[in-house]
Amino acid sequence: MLRRDTSRSYQEFNDGGDCAGPLGSYQNNDVSEVEQDQASRDPSPDEDIVDNNLMPIGFNKACLKNAFTVILVLIYLLLTAVAVFLAYQTISDFMEKLNHPVMSVSYKEVEEFTAPGIALYPGKAQLLSCMHHYHDNIPPLVTLGILEERNCIKEEVIYHGPYSNQTQKRAIVVRGPTDVRNRELIFLQFSRNETEEDFSAISYMIFAKFSDMLESSDKAAFMMDCERNYSMWTFSGGFRTWVKMSLVKTSGRGNESVEFRQESNVVKYIDKRPPQEQANELFFLVFQWRDPFIQQVKDIVTANPWNTIAILCGVFMALFKAADFAKLSIKWTIKIRKRHLRAKMRELTQIS
Repeated sequence: MLRRDTSRSYQEFNDGGDCAGPLGSYQNNDVSEVEQDQASRDPSPDEDIVDNNLMPIGFNKACLKNAFTVILVLIYLLLTAVAVFLAYQTISDFMEKLNHPVMSVSYKEVEEFTAPGIALYPGKAQLLSCMHHYHDNIPPLVTLGILEERNCIKEEVIYHGPYSNQTQKRAIVVRGPTDVRNRELIFLQFSRNETEEDFSAISYMIFAKFSDMLESSDKAAFMMDCERNYSMWTFSGGFRTWVKMSLVKTSGRGNESVEFRQESNVVKYIDKRPPQEQANELFFLVFQWRDPFIQQVKDIVTANPWNTIAILCGVFMALFKAADFAKLSIKWTIKIRKRHLRAKMRELTQIS
């Protein structure tokens, strides 16, 4: 309405006189400038549509970035939990292997063994013969129940039992065989006339070294310790018991022990003596090494501390890296949030 009235007045003014020509042109130029300024200030409908389209796009990008950051944080938290579980499992496996070592068995071949000590407890029986033979050859028995030649080294020890001081024991300690290559054996023969026991048997024990007993200043105390640490065995009368020995050495955690394992064969003796002499019961015992191998059993700890330390270092590095990434992600999220809020406040300010 203003522009129409103005143009109409200017038109009437121009129609009124000839001297108004320059002034009219000057006023027309001012009006055109005013119209351009007004057009530049008033936003057009197309610009409003473009601004309205850009705002949702920026908002969607920010939401996607925030969601992506949250997903990354959750993934790293999951990886951190896996790393912690791996560290716990590694430490548990290391302690389990450390407390339960694995047994390693090896065999060592020898030319000859150290002479073991064979302690026999005959009771009322009498030692008739003690002979060393070779190559599994035992000569035929000629004289039975009579003292024969002895070529073995023996020692008699009397001591009290380790579990009851009232029990007195008499042990005949014999030096065992050593030459395993020539199949050395020791053959012993006992005789017993009468017995008050329900079963007819003689006990024996094998310990590591016969020389330890000879060199001991207190043989009774030595035999008591042997009886505590070694097993007792028996052989029956009227049979020939053939004992084949094998040596087992066990070491681990600073302790070392020696064990004798035995395989025994029992053969019935056919007594051909006159009936009046058969009242004396005969015992036959043979000791021999089974093979030239010493079985060595060792406790091996399979847990490797260096592998465990390397795994733990990797786990802790991953944890620190995850923590650093989570901290940077949180800072980046806060920064994006603040930028979005500033942009929103600026838009609200422009609208107001």
